[in-house]
Amino acid sequence: MPATRPTEGTHRSTAKAVSEAMDLHRRAVEIGHTGRFTQEIQLLRQALATLDTVGPSDDVDWVRARVRILITLAFAEAESGTLARGLARLAQLRPAVQRLTDERVRAELNAAIDGNHAGMLIRSGRYEESIPLLDSAVAHKERLLELGSDDPGRLMDSMIASLANRGQAFLEMGQIESAFINLNMAITLGLDHGLSMRVAYVRHQLGDLYLRSGDIPQALRYYQEAERDYLELGPFMLPRLRIDQSQALIAAGLADEVAKNLDDVLPQMQAERVQQDLAEAELMRATAALMEDNLSLGRKLASSARRRFKRRGSDAWAAVAALIGLRVDIARAWRGARIPVSLPTRASQLADELTTLRLMDEAALARTLAARLEVRRGNVTEATMLLSALRRPGPVTPIEQRMLLRLTRAELAAAVGNRRRAFSQARAGLNDLGNARDRMGGLELVSATAIHGQQLGDLAVRLVLDGGDSAAVARRMFGWLEQTRAQMYRYEPVSGIDDPQLVELIGEIRNLGYALRQAKLDGRPTTKLRSRYADRQRAAMRLGWHAASQWGKPRPVATVSEVLARLGSNALISFTVSGDALMAVVLAQGRVRLVRLGSAAQATENAMRLHADLNAMAPDFLPEPLFEAISASARKHAAALDAQLMRPLAGLNGDLVIVPTGSLYAVPWGVLDSLRSRPVVVAPSATAWLAASASPVHSGHTALVRGPGLSAAIGEIDKLAAHYEKATLLAGEDATSFRVLESLDGASLVHIAAHGEHEAENALFSRLELVDGALFAHELARLRQPPRQVVLAACELALNRIRPGDEALGFAGALLAGGVGTVVAAASRVGDQPAAAAMDDYHRALASGASPAVALADAMAVDPLRRPFVCLGS
Repeated sequence: MPATRPTEGTHRSTAKAVSEAMDLHRRAVEIGHTGRFTQEIQLLRQALATLDTVGPSDDVDWVRARVRILITLAFAEAESGTLARGLARLAQLRPAVQRLTDERVRAELNAAIDGNHAGMLIRSGRYEESIPLLDSAVAHKERLLELGSDDPGRLMDSMIASLANRGQAFLEMGQIESAFINLNMAITLGLDHGLSMRVAYVRHQLGDLYLRSGDIPQALRYYQEAERDYLELGPFMLPRLRIDQSQALIAAGLADEVAKNLDDVLPQMQAERVQQDLAEAELMRATAALMEDNLSLGRKLASSARRRFKRRGSDAWAAVAALIGLRVDIARAWRGARIPVSLPTRASQLADELTTLRLMDEAALARTLAARLEVRRGNVTEATMLLSALRRPGPVTPIEQRMLLRLTRAELAAAVGNRRRAFSQARAGLNDLGNARDRMGGLELVSATAIHGQQLGDLAVRLVLDGGDSAAVARRMFGWLEQTRAQMYRYEPVSGIDDPQLVELIGEIRNLGYALRQAKLDGRPTTKLRSRYADRQRAAMRLGWHAASQWGKPRPVATVSEVLARLGSNALISFTVSGDALMAVVLAQGRVRLVRLGSAAQATENAMRLHADLNAMAPDFLPEPLFEAISASARKHAAALDAQLMRPLAGLNGDLVIVPTGSLYAVPWGVLDSLRSRPVVVAPSATAWLAASASPVHSGHTALVRGPGLSAAIGEIDKLAAHYEKATLLAGEDATSFRVLESLDGASLVHIAAHGEHEAENALFSRLELVDGALFAHELARLRQPPRQVVLAACELALNRIRPGDEALGFAGALLAGGVGTVVAAASRVGDQPAAAAMDDYHRALASGASPAVALADAMAVDPLRRPFVCLGS
């Protein structure tokens, strides 16, 4: 439309209306950034009404203002309502814009329409369709730069947005290099022009890029940087960030962290009614629930997400939600006696739908699920056809999807009797998982990835067991166990990880913990302190995920011959479970054998009951009748474990190395009659034991530490010092976290008598209580030369939390993974007086030249139930 020259009075009234309308538009956009789309739409309609008081008009500024307001309204309606409504409104604007004769205004408005059109498509998963629109938007903006803009700052902000969106679209299509080029162009322009919010958003997108390329620590690093920026600039992008962080955590196997991450923001999203983000958050939460085997919650959230996507017209996202719902239904059906025919049919139909939507990875996942269901139903021909239609996984295919494909191929090979191919697929899958694990950062990530290989490892164990109980089968079983368990202990530790930001956060957490403890003692309110403490813990945990780009160099898996050579006249027992069958692989006297030990459920029940009894009898001053009743129960469960686990293995000579599984980590082995006075070492795996045994023995100092609140230990440290010519004593005001950490570095022996606590929800925040607050397991990565031996004398800090794959995390676990050769700790609670007496006996024997296992066996034999210590490592 040509622009006419208005009269002076008309011009003034039009200019005023345009100014007022654009003020309303700016306010609406600010509100829209917080997700309050209903209020945004109300303000935009007010802005249009303001323009209508002097229009319709042919004035260029009036037309430009109206088109800009309608573009924003279209996006808000697409977000709060349906995509079709938003796209229809944009389509109505194009003819009017094309009739404009002012080239600058036409380029500006065409760029805005194309950019917002592309943005709506991206939000709905239609990435390929968005690329030409973004190309057009960028071209219009480049032309505007040539012509000269009346608002260059806004134009540059808009240019960065288009580049970032184009990078996002390429990323979602799997074109990593093109995505990287666009995002780097965007962040460079943002930094050059001081556009902080755009820089924060592009950092967020770079996190997405590294997530897709499989570099989880780097993804989490960029998410952390984006979160820092968002908190400074305004919290409205945090919910979106939480969704993407959750996707990275799912890839790392940290389903419990996903639950915490999203449970914090889901109520906020529900209140703000940002339908797309809310639906995506529900989908991530459903995936986490599936991983945690909470199938009812997974089904509920996947269904809710699918309904929201459908209402928005986001067909691609709705299909992805349907895929999560399908996986939940498959998990439920897998527990039953048979698989209904409807499930593989449904999976195949969904695969076709996802292919039509060009979601190729998701389509391949659905087809793999269909094939696995057909294998389970005995339809191997159908399963073979489904698998043969799949393309080879690409470099950015998620690790969990690659593992499912390997598992399905292995199950198919086993179903047709091709055991060699089944083992080959299992081995290749575990190698894939190992490669993914090697790229992880902190211990939490290294240990959590085991969940993706659990089913493949279980299949390999079942296939081995089908071969009988021969020595060859036992050797093969040993090999598979070492490939699938306690993989975080396979890494040579990285020394001296000293991230300043992490150190500062840990210090703040220590001070908050101290303040919290004092507030409890004084009877003061603790709600705010608890909230701040939990918030800072989570921040430190997230930072710790990428404090090291790689935990350490992976060691090769121990072989039978290497372990037998190191054992000499001693024996190693590696326990494992398949279904409800408990077994032990025994290496002794140059031989390997497999021994079946009955019900795993029975052993678990007795181990847990024994653990509960030992905890109950720990207090120093229990009434005698109560003590006798509890100790009788403990002896009964210990006898049952002894009969099931150790008597079938009678005849083993020398010291024992025990590799537990699951609940057996809670057993202090010296309480079993067969092992009374018998030197026993507990190790997470034979590989870990071999590495600890072969580590060089350095000659360092001895340090003896006494923490606060241990009445029985007041004279203990002085008494222990008498066993050593030179020892550093840290007690009272000297027993600070800094001094204790300093004493651990390079020591031969550090004895710590301090209360401690295992943090079940966050194992690396398991702690020792010292005079200035807690020393956390997190901080042990700062040691430059780990001590040879650490004794934890007054706390239940042996290998506590057991993740899938027998990944044992906790204070003692962090010490072992960090390179400490031997850790002596309690497997359950222990009273102050029994602990002090046991440690005096232990150090007397140790100072006389006994090995840690021998010295501990003798010390425990005096009163096994009250001295539930274990010797861990070497």
